[in-house]
Amino acid sequence: MAIRQLSPETVNRIAAGEVVERPASVVKELVENAIDAGATQIEIVISGGGLSLIRVTDDGSGMTPEDLVLAVERHATSKLDEEDLFDIRCLGFRGEALPSIGSIARLEIRSRPADANQGAAVTVTRGSKAPVGPAAVNRGTVVEVRDLFSATPARLKFLKSERAEAMAVTDVVRRLAMAHPDIGFTLQTGEKKPAVFARGDRSSAAWLERIGAIMGREFMDDALEVSGAGNGASAPMRVFGFAGLPTLHRQDSTQQFLFVNGRPVKDKLLIGAVRAAYGDLIPRGRSPLLALFLDVAPSDVDVNVHPAKAEVRFRDAGRVRALMVRALSDALATAGHRASAQGGVLTVESFAAGILPSAAMSPPPSSNTNGQWVPPRASPVVSGSFAAGTQTPFAVFDAPSADARTFTEPVAEQTIDKPLGAVRAQVHENYIVAQTRDGLVIVDQHAAHERLVYEKLKAALADGGVARQGLLIPAIVELDDDDAVTLVARSDELTELGLVIESFGEGAVAVREVPALLGETDVEGLVKDLAAELRSDGTARALKDRLDSVASRMACHGSVRSGRRLTVEEMNALLRQMEATPYSGQCNHGRPTYVALKLTDIERLFGRR
Repeated sequence: MAIRQLSPETVNRIAAGEVVERPASVVKELVENAIDAGATQIEIVISGGGLSLIRVTDDGSGMTPEDLVLAVERHATSKLDEEDLFDIRCLGFRGEALPSIGSIARLEIRSRPADANQGAAVTVTRGSKAPVGPAAVNRGTVVEVRDLFSATPARLKFLKSERAEAMAVTDVVRRLAMAHPDIGFTLQTGEKKPAVFARGDRSSAAWLERIGAIMGREFMDDALEVSGAGNGASAPMRVFGFAGLPTLHRQDSTQQFLFVNGRPVKDKLLIGAVRAAYGDLIPRGRSPLLALFLDVAPSDVDVNVHPAKAEVRFRDAGRVRALMVRALSDALATAGHRASAQGGVLTVESFAAGILPSAAMSPPPSSNTNGQWVPPRASPVVSGSFAAGTQTPFAVFDAPSADARTFTEPVAEQTIDKPLGAVRAQVHENYIVAQTRDGLVIVDQHAAHERLVYEKLKAALADGGVARQGLLIPAIVELDDDDAVTLVARSDELTELGLVIESFGEGAVAVREVPALLGETDVEGLVKDLAAELRSDGTARALKDRLDSVASRMACHGSVRSGRRLTVEEMNALLRQMEATPYSGQCNHGRPTYVALKLTDIERLFGRR
């Protein structure tokens, strides 16, 4: 077949296939154009999932009739300097997206600059351009796209339902709104109530308010401010934003928002940096919640790696990753012993779930003008003796049934004012109940002490090695031959971790010293677990490179076990250590170490509020 030149219409449709994958792609391009035009208010309206109608209205700088003529031509833009193709300081190219959209739909643009008395309009129908004419329009630009993909009906077969496409549009608008709190957004997707994001400023408080409107109140309650700066390849760079506490996580990464120079991206390097920073603070397979914004010099990042600019490439990826990890790690360290506030909320909800259904079976509660639940009054119990008038059924309570007095000293006021309060009890020989000034705290003693031991192990390693304690009689541990050989081969590295072992014949090792931090521990269980840990890794990496998992395994064996009774002094000491230890709000497996219940929440359970 002879080589021939494709028609401009066909070329435009091919280009549209790269830029316009679905209605959300069109919305992204049009909203980015509005942002680049300096808009302070942007309104997005879609119908039929964006296939029937997409309308984006902004109050930006607008375009003259001459600009409109060029805006629908290919390779025409006001945002690119021909002298430096890598100095990209905008989100999109108005002249790139519009002709591609116009080649596969009906496109109409109405625009008026601030200094013009009259607006202008241009229409492109499936690649056919109409002359520019006058139009009545406010300052700014209105772009309408109708019958999307009408020129390429085969693409319609690959789209999802209207509801799914509308959700994709919502996701795009939310991400752009999150990156620009100083711009007001209104999104109407056909539902009764539009989504409105009020215009604010670029302060930390306004930014968190905008992020909270998108990610939810639970994120705002558990958000940590992230800030860091460093030297880029050619200019300084900085990262800022908010990250959730490690105890706030999800199974998927849909609540991870990453931006580079105000552009939403899904970059593997940045995602890897997030994982490295959170490390062992969250359970395996779970994703933290965060919104981070990275500002780098335009010359240090390539935003045109992907046709839709969803991926980027950094000039010095190592520096970017180091900055992200350091900034996130510093923010997480400042959290100290904090755990997610959602732990207490979920606890109260679980209690309420068990209380309210039973109340529904009782007689209707008394009326309450505030609409709050009022516990029904219990019906009086009339026993035979009470009916006969011999004695009341409560006479047995006139005298104490046992001596319930306590001989311990009263708790000092300053102890109750501590973040984790003062110990009041230990229940089920594993959970410590402490009283605070405005509620109570329930602590998992094993999980909490496991984190404390783990942090001490890491600190000891950083200071040059873990202190060891010799065993009076060496512990002989029988293992599989392969496991025994593996452990003996790593004996030098294990010694740095405080565990001294040597070969003891075939299929056995002798343990002579253990980390002093572990105290009395199950030596056999520890050695077997370490052997399994090394076996599951499947590589020959040095133990120093696997510090987190190995030290965590040791800490689990050296922590206070469930079922151990503690004295009040021991429990209070545990709480004070938690308050002074970073990351003590979660154990080594990412689970929370304590749950805090506010007094107001407890009162609601009993209908007092």
